[in-house]
Amino acid sequence: MSDSTPAQTGGEAQPPSQTGPAVDGRPEDGVQPTDQAAVNAAVEQALADIAAAADLERLKTVRLAHTGEKSPLALGNRKIGKLPKEQKAVAGKLMGQARGRVNKAVAQRQEVLEAEHAERILVEEAVDVTAAGRRRRIGGRHPISLLMERSAEIFVGMGWEVAEGPEVESEWYNFDSLNFKPDHPARQLQDTFFVAPPESHLVLRTHTSPVQMRSLLSRDLPVYVVAPGRVFRTDELDATHTPVFHQIEGLAVDKGLAMSDLKGTLEHFARQMLGPEARIRLRPNYFPFTEPSAEMDVWHPNAKGGPRWIEWGGCGMVHPNVLRSAGVDPEVYSGFAFGMGIDRTLMFRNNVPDMHDIVEGDIRFSQHFGMEV
Repeated sequence: MSDSTPAQTGGEAQPPSQTGPAVDGRPEDGVQPTDQAAVNAAVEQALADIAAAADLERLKTVRLAHTGEKSPLALGNRKIGKLPKEQKAVAGKLMGQARGRVNKAVAQRQEVLEAEHAERILVEEAVDVTAAGRRRRIGGRHPISLLMERSAEIFVGMGWEVAEGPEVESEWYNFDSLNFKPDHPARQLQDTFFVAPPESHLVLRTHTSPVQMRSLLSRDLPVYVVAPGRVFRTDELDATHTPVFHQIEGLAVDKGLAMSDLKGTLEHFARQMLGPEARIRLRPNYFPFTEPSAEMDVWHPNAKGGPRWIEWGGCGMVHPNVLRSAGVDPEVYSGFAFGMGIDRTLMFRNNVPDMHDIVEGDIRFSQHFGMEV
């Protein structure tokens, strides 16, 4: 039910190496996580490109090339899961240290460039206090807020209700009621923010699915609700991830609902968001709270680089155990649920390549979207 404006490059283009990407961000095959020489070469190429970045715009391009999801180190890190068990620990340590060095170098170079930029601004933008005042430019609402509202409006137009819930949630609502077993990996510290003290059994919600359970417990059947909101995961901030992001999830519980109803609902939503040529496909998957479950791909007709399939979210028929947790008889009622990331939707819908642009709060980014997405 659950799981930015491109920077203009400046300065001289850096030639690609055999192990590192070209700074224009074109993906390579990635390094082998067990090949220390190749990993070190990719790190050295990244450090050289970072050191050569002459301004913040150039650094943003370099950061995306060496830490983005298609960078050699990121692609190499994905290969760890396919290694033999006895090699995973060594490869994980090697790749972790390598990516840590690159991220540290980016942070240090950004600190230097920001200081230089601030000094230059003091000189270039000195204020003449004797001059006539200027009108302030009108700001713009953040595109994430606009996109969440637009998404909710589509479902309201179908007769659904918008539901909200607390961001600090109990473990029961966030996990137990949704059929997450006590040993599920999502309940570990490396994935979830727990609120001290531990005996409080409180977490920062990892998805907006608890809102669905609260809706089942507080509303009469049938239930058709959509839950947009902010969620939290223990991810590092990089080009495609952030520890605080946004989701929109939907839940329908009624008599006689089937997968065909789910597919029709999602296809209508996709066309409203991406245009009349958009369509979806469902691929079998596993989620604790739905059975059967599916990954949802959307055909994006206006994607940068040409139309293509893009992974959008998860969905499925509500698991009978979830219905029982809410006191709903699964022999009488059935339901479907789905969820997708608002931030990810904004990125592929509006060709925003870097998550930093979404979260850094630069008013120029919001003004680019105006008052409508």
